[in-house]
Amino acid sequence: MKYKTLMLAGLVLMLAACGKTEKEYDATGTFEATEVTVSAEQSGTLLTFDVHEGDEMALGQEIGLIDTTQLWLKIQQAEATKEVYRSQRPDREKQIAATRQQLAKARQEQQRYKELVADGAAPSKMLDDATSQVEVLQRQLDAQVSALGTQLSTLNSQLSTVEVQVSQLRDQLRKCHITAPLLGVVLEKYAERGEFVAPGKPLLKMADTQKMYIRAYVTTAQLQQIKLGQKTTVFADYGAGQKKTYEGTVSWISSRSEFTPKSILTDDERADLVYAVKVAVENDGYIKIGMYGEVKFCH
Repeated sequence: MKYKTLMLAGLVLMLAACGKTEKEYDATGTFEATEVTVSAEQSGTLLTFDVHEGDEMALGQEIGLIDTTQLWLKIQQAEATKEVYRSQRPDREKQIAATRQQLAKARQEQQRYKELVADGAAPSKMLDDATSQVEVLQRQLDAQVSALGTQLSTLNSQLSTVEVQVSQLRDQLRKCHITAPLLGVVLEKYAERGEFVAPGKPLLKMADTQKMYIRAYVTTAQLQQIKLGQKTTVFADYGAGQKKTYEGTVSWISSRSEFTPKSILTDDERADLVYAVKVAVENDGYIKIGMYGEVKFCH
C-alpha cells in the first residue's frame, strides 16, 4: 500500500511538470532592449545638450540644440526674395486696360462706318481703315496679354523655387533640434555641449526599456511546441534565488539554427544546434539590460 501511494505521488509530480521536464523553465537567456543611436543631422555647435547617462527621456522630448543662426538668416533672406517676386507680379488688367479701351472705341468706329457705307454716306475706304485699326489693336492686345502671361509665369516659377528653398531651410532648422526618437533611457553619451558636430556624428545611444525582450535558445524538440504570439511565463533572476515573474509573448522565432552559445543553457544541454527566440515583456522598471532570465513555455 505504501508503494502504491509513492507511485501515485510521483505520477502527480510528473503531470505538474507538463510531462517534459522537472525544471521550472524551458529556456534561459538575457534581457535585451531595442537600442537607437541618435546622430546629428546638421553641422554646427551644440548650444545645449543637457543629457546624462541613465536619464529617462520621453518620445519627442528635445534634448539638444545645434546652432541655428546661419539657417535663420538664410530663411530671412529667402523670405525677402519672395516678397520681391510678389511685388513684381504684373497687374494684367490695369496694364491692358488702355489698349482694351482703344480697341472698344475702334470697334465702335468700325460699326459706325459700316452703317455709313451701307447707306452710301461714306466711302468704303474709311471702313477699311477702321477695320485695319481694329485688327492692329487686337494684335497689340494679344501681344500684351501673352507677354504679361509669360512674365507672370516666370515670376511664379521663381517664387515656387524660393518657397522650396524656404521649406528645405525650415526642415534643416527643425533638424537642429535634437529630440528623443523613443521613450527610454540614455545608455551612452558621445558628445558634450560646445562641441562642433557634423551630420552623422553619434551624439548618444538610447534604449526602449519599457518594452524589453529576453533572447532565449531552444532545441529542435522544443521548437515544435512554440509559435508566434504564444503566451509564456518569464522569470527575471536577481540571484540568490530571488526571481520576479512576468507574462511574456513570443514575438520572434529564428528561421535558422545556430550552434549553442557558450553562455546559454537549454533544456537539452547536449544539443549542438539551437534556435533563437525572442519573448517580449512589459518592463515595470525592475528588469535591466543584460539581466539573466528564464522562460517557461508550458502552462
